[in-house]
Amino acid sequence: MTNASILTSKLPSVGTTIFTKMSALAAEKGAINLSQGFPDFPPDARLLERASQAILTGNNQYAPMAGLPILREAIANLIERHYDRKVSVLDEITVTSGASEAIFDAIAALVHNGDEVILFDPAYDLYEPTVTLAGGICRRVTLMAPDFRPDWQAFSTLLTDKTSLVIINTPHNPTGSCWLAEDLESLWQAIASRDIYVLSDEVYEFIHFGESAVSVHKHAELLKRSLVVSSFGKSFHLTGWKVGYIVAPADLTVELRKVHQFVSFCTATPLQQALAEHLIAEPEASAGLAAFYLQKRDVLRNALADSRFTLLPCSGTYFQLLDYSEISDLDDVAFCEWLIDEVGVAAIPISVFYQQPPNAQRIVRLCFAKEEKTLLEAVNRLARL
Repeated sequence: MTNASILTSKLPSVGTTIFTKMSALAAEKGAINLSQGFPDFPPDARLLERASQAILTGNNQYAPMAGLPILREAIANLIERHYDRKVSVLDEITVTSGASEAIFDAIAALVHNGDEVILFDPAYDLYEPTVTLAGGICRRVTLMAPDFRPDWQAFSTLLTDKTSLVIINTPHNPTGSCWLAEDLESLWQAIASRDIYVLSDEVYEFIHFGESAVSVHKHAELLKRSLVVSSFGKSFHLTGWKVGYIVAPADLTVELRKVHQFVSFCTATPLQQALAEHLIAEPEASAGLAAFYLQKRDVLRNALADSRFTLLPCSGTYFQLLDYSEISDLDDVAFCEWLIDEVGVAAIPISVFYQQPPNAQRIVRLCFAKEEKTLLEAVNRLARL
């Protein structure tokens, strides 16, 4: 092989994700893993039984490309119950192999070479590499601690004739913040006169601790040009199933499915069947998710209340941010490595979610989607600092 044939990476700045790195270090050192966002408790046994029966007695061959009709019908009913929005089962719902695939498909379908895409930092680390692969360029609005609310004046200054897509995420990973209804209206007012689409990552939609979740599903104008992504993995404690879905107007769905059919074509048939049956049999299952995680959040927060960590607000998701500036001057990556080595707890540094993290910011993320005994043991170690 000559030097001229050496592969040129399309993602030269991308390495192993921070989640993989911290989980591997936690396993190596025997640390309590509050880094990667997955539950350490079992999902509903009834759902597992439905999956078992679907595998043993059901259809294990290809599902329809857009998803099993029974599951899309159940999703439509779920959306109507929660958001009072009617969507077309045939033309507006697509089942995907996880929310990650849905996000990839949407960006690949909508972003052309040279297009500009606006992200809100800290941003989930999937967005930018996917935009880069599509030939797009990311422009970023920085959300500032402690409340991480959008600066709409700063957002407006980034809009150009090349802006084709805005990616939003509420409830927000990694900060645990939630947008307000006026934020969606501000977004709409900024882009209404422009040909700009919105990709709304709402995978934590049912894990919000206010009176009502804010969703693009509820904004009559935005939903006409938005794609909304959801995740059964997050909603039913099944991150390993990798089943999600995306809701979009019919014309956008046509383009999205052109990509989807060549990325995964379809998602595991028996898992779709099991989820459909579960949604039909347990229609209120998602309604209790916020209270379930609120209890876990408060276990973590109450146990750390007298520690030297400063707890930032958490109004949604299953993530809690801690400011450790009274404990250490280490940058957050080094501090997380130190936590694993010296304290035995794995966390995530949030600087990795920024293009340019704020100077002197000292914040890490903990996942509280864990058994109470796991949380209390981890907090016992952290509180000694």
